[in-house]
Amino acid sequence: MSISEELGELRTVRIPAGTIEYRERGSGPPIVFVHGVGVNGDLWRWVVPELADRHRCIAPDLPLGAHAQPLREDAEMSLPELARILADFLAALNLHDVAIVANDTGGAIAQWLAGHRAERVGALVLTSCDAFDRFPPRPQRYLKLAARVPGALWLIAAAVQFRWVQRLRIAYGWATYDPIEPEIMRSYTENVLRNRGVRRDLARLLRAVDTRYTFEAANALRRFDKPALVAWAAGDKLFPIEHGRQLAAMLPRGRFTQIPDSRTFIPEDEPERLAALVRGFLSA
Repeated sequence: MSISEELGELRTVRIPAGTIEYRERGSGPPIVFVHGVGVNGDLWRWVVPELADRHRCIAPDLPLGAHAQPLREDAEMSLPELARILADFLAALNLHDVAIVANDTGGAIAQWLAGHRAERVGALVLTSCDAFDRFPPRPQRYLKLAARVPGALWLIAAAVQFRWVQRLRIAYGWATYDPIEPEIMRSYTENVLRNRGVRRDLARLLRAVDTRYTFEAANALRRFDKPALVAWAAGDKLFPIEHGRQLAAMLPRGRFTQIPDSRTFIPEDEPERLAALVRGFLSA
C-alpha cells in the first residue's frame, strides 16, 4: 500500500468489489489521482502537496498489483470493470464534479470512465498512458503470458526486488529517467510477492487485457464534452507521443501539451511541472 505521509491520512472505503485503501489531503474541489499497474498512490507523493492548499486530493491504491487489500475472489478485472471500480469509489466517497488525473494504465481506466461513466467527473487530465494498441506497452507484454503460467508472477515479483532488475526496460527502467527511492519501490513491489490475493488480482487483470477495450475507450472520449488536458512526457519510451495527440483530438474540449525532461511516470520525473500544469488547467 502507499506509505507516503505527504499524501495525507490513510483511509479505507467499501465498494461492491471489495475494500479500497486511499490517502486524502487538503480541502476544496476534489481531485482523484489514478495510477497504473505495478504502482500505487505513492506515485503522486510529490504532486499532491503542491495542490492540497486549494483542492481535496485523493490518491487511492487501486487493485493493480501494488495494493494491500485483495478484492473479492469473484471480482472482474477487465478495463470496463476497473472503470466500474473507480466509479464505485467516487460514489462511495460521494464525490461530484471531480477532476480525474491519471497516468499509465490509470489513463486507460480514466478514458473508459470519461466515455461511459462520467456522471461524477468534471474534468480530465490524461498523462502518458495506455491507449489504442499499447495495452500493455510492448516491454511488458510478457506479463500477459506470465499471468497464465502457475508461479510465474511470484518469480517475477521475487526478481523485481533487486534494484538492477527494477531498472530493466521490462520492469520499471523505461518509466523514469532516474531510479525510484528504495522504500517507494518496496511499496510498489512487496505486496505482490507476499500476498497471494494481490497476485490473484493482478493475474486476473492481466488475463483480461484486450486492446479492443482501449480502442473503444478512446473512441468513447468523443462523448466527454468537459474540460480535458492531455499531457505527454516528451521522453516517453513506452507510449507514442502521437497517441497523446490523437486522444486530445478525440476530446471535444481537449488540448495537448508535452512535459520535457520526463518519461512515462511524469509524477516521478517532473512532479512540480505536472502540478503547476494541473493547477493552471483547473483554475482556468
